[in-house]
Amino acid sequence: MDVRALYKFQSGLYVVSAKAGDEVGACIINTGLQLTSEPLKVEVVVNKQNHTESVIEKAGHFALTVVTESANMMYVGRFGFRTSLDYDKFDGIEHQDTILGDPYTPENAACVLACEVVGTLDVGTHVIFVGEVKDAHVLSDDTPMTYNYYHTVLKGKTPPKASSFVGEE
Repeated sequence: MDVRALYKFQSGLYVVSAKAGDEVGACIINTGLQLTSEPLKVEVVVNKQNHTESVIEKAGHFALTVVTESANMMYVGRFGFRTSLDYDKFDGIEHQDTILGDPYTPENAACVLACEVVGTLDVGTHVIFVGEVKDAHVLSDDTPMTYNYYHTVLKGKTPPKASSFVGEE
């Protein structure tokens, strides 16, 4: 199977983050999608093994940040290749909180959405969270990063916890 076929999907790269009490979780995902316009709802898909998934469940809300092509592999690695259990992903970088209290960084970001969880679907290894958008801000006019750009330009790999991981690339 040629897994590069999956890179042709027009998905983007996103940081999903949440805060529940003192717990903070943040991770890179490639599965963010607008579902409806009235009311405005989006979905994110997060691996059950990611600390971020449990934080979103506890919090009942999340921030969804659209990553731009200005992001480099150090930025992607900060959010995508370490766990929030033992690494503060927002330490040492500019960050703010949404109106729901979830952290995000405006660095390498096109926009941020503050979402209240209004539905979930367990799909085996991952959970789909449906969020009603409570607030949104454009952060830059930079081009959003596609998953194809991540693979072809940045030469990024798909980590095993990603929803699009299908084995050896």
